[in-house]
Amino acid sequence: MKKYLLSVGLLYIISFLGAQELFVVTDPASNMPAGSSNIRLSQSLFKELLEDGYNYHLMPEVSYGINKNLMVRGASFLSNRNNRLYLEGGSLFLKYRFFSSDDIHSHFRLAAYGRVSKNRADIHQEQIETMGHNSGAELGLIATKLVHKTAISSSISLEKATNNDPDYVFPETQDNTAINYSLSWGRLMYPKTYKSYKQTNINLMFEFLGQTLSDNRKTFIDGTAAIQFIVNSQSRIDLAYRKSLFNNMLRSAPNGIYLNFEYTFFNFKK
Repeated sequence: MKKYLLSVGLLYIISFLGAQELFVVTDPASNMPAGSSNIRLSQSLFKELLEDGYNYHLMPEVSYGINKNLMVRGASFLSNRNNRLYLEGGSLFLKYRFFSSDDIHSHFRLAAYGRVSKNRADIHQEQIETMGHNSGAELGLIATKLVHKTAISSSISLEKATNNDPDYVFPETQDNTAINYSLSWGRLMYPKTYKSYKQTNINLMFEFLGQTLSDNRKTFIDGTAAIQFIVNSQSRIDLAYRKSLFNNMLRSAPNGIYLNFEYTFFNFKK
């Protein structure tokens, strides 16, 4: 019986971590397994446009699967914007999967999510980003379809920025609300056939992300290309490059790279 439960658990791990829907920049509609948690170290290095140098962000995250439909994540934001690694704030993220249709080698899922953030950094761009730059909140919907080795996911959200207390009031001349939208594609490139959960998985991903400010309609659209490694069905490494494809709003550092590390702790209940 124990061997059976372990086998089922390992197959579930493979279906979770081995899937090509663990996107680098966006979240899929799927959740992490119930009773499991992970730690993630997200890093980004983006070239400054208005001054010399690079904008480095470090974002440690901890996630927990409350049940199969609900997960929570806490994150903190550190940056070198003031020429030293500085704790700027943090966020709390909640995602609820409210629809799931599963078939052999495929599934379709819908989820709703919300994020609240606090940030004390200076407000230096028109782009609204509650994941690392602005205090505020975000509410959104995600749809994800997985067929065999390919996943496609799309999201839409409403985001609102507030003051970055205690020192920075949100400028009255800027829009404080925006619509975000994304389209992500991922494919499992290796292995061709599963023989063991210890096999390293290699996923290739492309993501397109956009934002339109509510009042003045200023917009950006970015493209991201990524390669992802899943090691021993528990560790994850992401390497990605993000490039601005269209932009008519003020953004301080739109182009750069991501390097993320993640480790998942799985719990098996008797």
